[in-house]
Amino acid sequence: MKPVLLIVDDEKATRTVLCAALEEDYEVFPAANGKAASAILESEPVDILLTDLRLGGESGMDLIDYAVGLPQPPLCIMMTAYGSADVAAEAKRHGAYYFLTKPLNLDEVELLLRRATHTRQLESENKELTTRLEPAGGLDRMLGDSPQMQDVFNRIRRVAPTQATVLIEGESGTGKELVARALHSLSPRCQKRFVAVNCAALSPQLMESELFGHEKGAFTGAMQRRIGRFEEADGGTLFLDEIGEIDIPTQVKLLRVLAERSIERVGSNASIPVNVRVIAATNRNLEAMVNEGTFRLDLYQRLNVISMKLAPLRERRGDIVLMANAFARELSQLNNRETKPLSRPALELLRAYNWPGNVRQLRTAVEHAVVMSNGPELLPADLPEYLQTPPEAAPAPGTKRGSTDFELENAPSLNLQYIEQQVILLALRRTGGNRSAAAELLGINRRTLQRKLAEAPEVFKLYL
Repeated sequence: MKPVLLIVDDEKATRTVLCAALEEDYEVFPAANGKAASAILESEPVDILLTDLRLGGESGMDLIDYAVGLPQPPLCIMMTAYGSADVAAEAKRHGAYYFLTKPLNLDEVELLLRRATHTRQLESENKELTTRLEPAGGLDRMLGDSPQMQDVFNRIRRVAPTQATVLIEGESGTGKELVARALHSLSPRCQKRFVAVNCAALSPQLMESELFGHEKGAFTGAMQRRIGRFEEADGGTLFLDEIGEIDIPTQVKLLRVLAERSIERVGSNASIPVNVRVIAATNRNLEAMVNEGTFRLDLYQRLNVISMKLAPLRERRGDIVLMANAFARELSQLNNRETKPLSRPALELLRAYNWPGNVRQLRTAVEHAVVMSNGPELLPADLPEYLQTPPEAAPAPGTKRGSTDFELENAPSLNLQYIEQQVILLALRRTGGNRSAAAELLGINRRTLQRKLAEAPEVFKLYL
């Protein structure tokens, strides 16, 4: 596949000449201004950005700032007729790979682009090698002496060498992706890729293209062929997180792929065989969803060949001290802090808390203590405020447990937004922070609940 090159210049003649000279070796996209270039950067996997400094009333520096901030930034090359050492230095500070002075020498441009392409390939290969070698997927990253965790470890060792599809169930923050990575690392597929997809982060319109890929021209904005996550994971493992968020039409297509071990890109009828082990995870009750008709029974049966259930942290309190001490050591190094022990009162506070956010929340709480501590050990006062005065342990005067769990007299002018937030907090408390269960209790869908949490992070910080 050709490297993707985006050429941005407000002079049509320059764009035309560059496109004609380079289109044989590159997939070239021209743009006349920053707005058009940004749209291409959002929709296409651009490898190299070649932009003029002055784009009418816009600046190429701003475009480079935008490009280098993308999840997969391109290599950026600045060109200008107003070249100077100061401008070149400024371009480098903004993240430019190189600086070209106009009028352009096409031989110099082609040589520079070949070097940039080679650099891009080395970066990609290095990133993939680092992903394979980093110890992020083995059992050494998973902690727990409790019977529940020992059972999980034993099941991982037994299941990992097989090709069986695995369904991991557990509340948010219990470590489902760590289990998936351990299954991959201990499997014969460990030298191939582990590809993770967060199904909850993708709209139904994007899901099919993301999983199966698309052909050029398959839909508006599909300006070149793109492989999907199944092809990307060929020979390795595909981790489908939040599988319960996939809509019914995509469930049908996913079922067919699991049955036939082949995919069809959007916009194509050609069948492409894929050799992928699928591991799925969910914090929802898929059996209940099957009964409700929101999740297909046949897909559930395909995914649930081997089931692994992760217990919430409140059900294995014996692991809290072990994990907290390990987190303290790890996070002290990460934050360039002296490694300090957790004091006995701090550990007792951690053991007593209910942890609706599970292991993820415990790790965050320990990091707070590591950063805030200024004594020889980590004290209760160094931990987040909600741990020192848990809302469950200190209800407001006049609160009637079992009714509303909040006092309307405290509401600012009976503000409806305040009341709605209190009802959501009540549902989250009653479900131990399980968002799916809370949404069901409230009679709304999970995405609506997530949106309301995001709208008031200061109110719901305990559950984010």
